[in-house]
Amino acid sequence: MLLKFALKDFQDDREFKNLSEITVKAYMLSLHEFQSFCSEREIIDVSEVTSVTIKSYLVHCQKNRKNNPTTRNSKLHHLKIFFNYLEKNEMITEKSNPAKKLEYAKEEIKIEVFNDNHIKQMLGYYRRIKYRDKSLFVYRDYAMILVLIGTGIRLGELCNLKWTDVDLTNGTLIVFGKKRQQSSVPITEKLIKELAEYKVFCQRAFNELPEFIFINRDGKRLTPNAVKCVFKRLKEIMNFKDVRLSAHTFRHTFAHRMLQNGSDVFTLQKMLRHSNLKMTEKYLALWGTALKEQNDKFNPLNSLEI
Repeated sequence: MLLKFALKDFQDDREFKNLSEITVKAYMLSLHEFQSFCSEREIIDVSEVTSVTIKSYLVHCQKNRKNNPTTRNSKLHHLKIFFNYLEKNEMITEKSNPAKKLEYAKEEIKIEVFNDNHIKQMLGYYRRIKYRDKSLFVYRDYAMILVLIGTGIRLGELCNLKWTDVDLTNGTLIVFGKKRQQSSVPITEKLIKELAEYKVFCQRAFNELPEFIFINRDGKRLTPNAVKCVFKRLKEIMNFKDVRLSAHTFRHTFAHRMLQNGSDVFTLQKMLRHSNLKMTEKYLALWGTALKEQNDKFNPLNSLEI
């Protein structure tokens, strides 16, 4: 089968399985880039792709596109999913699957988080504007930061939040995470109070409550790209040199603070809705402060005379 037709079949399958638009777009971006690489080398059929082809592509990504190991691993992951799909649907055999035995590159794991000063600067900026400019954008962006740092939810989950997903009485948010799985996320009294105030503001601004929580001036749902633009503007104002201002940095910060404040790894896994402990354990390995405190408190040597 021609590679371009195989890509179309794969895209149709992902869309049929109701994967999110963002996920499908990420898959196809990597795969079309790989197809272009193959086409330049006159590799046009699926059967002509070998493990050497994929390795050459990844080296090309490293040297010519300046992709770091994390980006290259993401592209390899997409290729593995694509060729596994072809194998499952008997377009190639298990033996001829070129991505099957390829290993991921080793990554330098560095997860950035906001410190107290970063958070105070961001919230202080919006609080000052709130007093003089009671606009939707100020209330919305302030609430958005509090939701991200107070729950650790993902960017897509934030954008898809509806007012019907919020229970301000019992203090919960219903979010639809990866693979469209529904989860209940607890929220604190502070966040309940801020969301309640923001809800009243939205009701007054639009005469009726919009469907989605985070909206534009027309009352329509904010897209992930729109949120990224909000943070891009905020980054220019804050001028942070030492940390990336993004939704995922808020998620990392949530995890960091939970561990620092004594949360166990299993609770954190549930809060972040990781499907397995591997990612959660990365946080634990990186931020040993909470681990050290727990070790100092509960280590068996404490009760022994030595």
